[in-house]
Amino acid sequence: MFFSSLLVPILKNYPSEAKIKSHKLMLRTGMIKQSSAGIYSWLPLGFKVMKKIENIVREEQNKIFAQEILMPTIQSSEIWKESGRYEDYGEEMLRITDRQKREMLYGPTNEELITDIFRSSIKSYKSLPQLLYHIQWKFRDELRPRFGIMRCREFYMKDAYSFDLDDDLGEHSYNKFFLSYLKTFKRLDLKAIPMAADTGPIGGNLSHEFIILAETGESKIYTDKNIFEVDHSDCTLEKKSLANLRKKFENYYAVTDEKFNKAEFEKLVTKENQIETKGIEVGHIFYFGDKYSKPMNASVDHNGKKIFVKMGSYGVGVSRLVGAIIEAKFNEKNEFMNWPINVAPYECAILPLFSKNDKTNLEKSINIFKKLKDRNIDAIIDDTEENFSSKMKKFNLIGAPYQILLGKKSDDEMLEFKKVGEESFKLKIDDIIKTINSKKEN
Repeated sequence: MFFSSLLVPILKNYPSEAKIKSHKLMLRTGMIKQSSAGIYSWLPLGFKVMKKIENIVREEQNKIFAQEILMPTIQSSEIWKESGRYEDYGEEMLRITDRQKREMLYGPTNEELITDIFRSSIKSYKSLPQLLYHIQWKFRDELRPRFGIMRCREFYMKDAYSFDLDDDLGEHSYNKFFLSYLKTFKRLDLKAIPMAADTGPIGGNLSHEFIILAETGESKIYTDKNIFEVDHSDCTLEKKSLANLRKKFENYYAVTDEKFNKAEFEKLVTKENQIETKGIEVGHIFYFGDKYSKPMNASVDHNGKKIFVKMGSYGVGVSRLVGAIIEAKFNEKNEFMNWPINVAPYECAILPLFSKNDKTNLEKSINIFKKLKDRNIDAIIDDTEENFSSKMKKFNLIGAPYQILLGKKSDDEMLEFKKVGEESFKLKIDDIIKTINSKKEN
């Protein structure tokens, strides 16, 4: 409830080692603290934002009837040797030997482990499809970790896996995740474009990256600006509806640099509609058929015949999304963070001016806090003895979307209320509550 009781080690200036907006802001506001190269502790402010994002990701996975499980971070090398990826994956994989001299690894991804779970649990085609996901820490030993959490070694990720009887049904599952991701990013107030992408070490021949436009992005992208107008609000989980949705997006040229063909781009997109820029990958989906099920013998019985199941995998970087939202929303010039209200560390900051001799405004702020809390508004009181300018600057930086200001001439009936980055105006407490909750509902 009180800011003074929180672990929020705000720095006076931006750390010199930070080069991009998200890294600068997260270090300065004490959202994270570096433990070692590419590895961070998540402090209360950052952890709270990440968990709110996680809940939105989870809710959208559940809406397509994916089932949540939890797989371990440490895996046996044996299943990776079965799939043929143990030697191929490269130095990004952290290999470990336990005290029994068994080869283990810190999971960079989970295709092998989920396939092992499936093959020991499902035997009949009648149990298909299976959509399974977990949200867990992963580790990839980046050669040059940089940009804070945007390119780090340890990260928090949602990955899901689909198991189907044939390619047609497998593609239907793929399209479910395609829609789920669009809805997830919309709830995070991000315009993410699905783009044809390279499958990399995951494999397969069907893949889309979901990219948000950002100058600090590592992916170079080429697309038609009309793709931003594609609407998915009326799409259902019916097979035809999902297939039509994907076609709508695929009607427009949209690729990352690995797939770029200059001649095609210039032929298919008129000059005025061409967008060549950079972007941040916030999600990646793959369909790879029996790439893992065949070597690992993950099959079902279908009318007395052994069928290797068809699989796909679907990743969202939950911790990376914290940085991606900052890159998209932080106003570096005026130093304010415009979080979407459903992931903001606090939805409303109450900023009272008071002194040791007169704590009237602090007492008023406690009553306001109780009213906000009763209406499920996540609020915080700044009980420090700073001036208005310092308090507003602090919470602009942290990014509480709404602020209530209690000054020397504050009216008990009409409160001074403002949205971050905008001018304040007078409003009754009931109307403030309606304003905040209506924004949350949207």
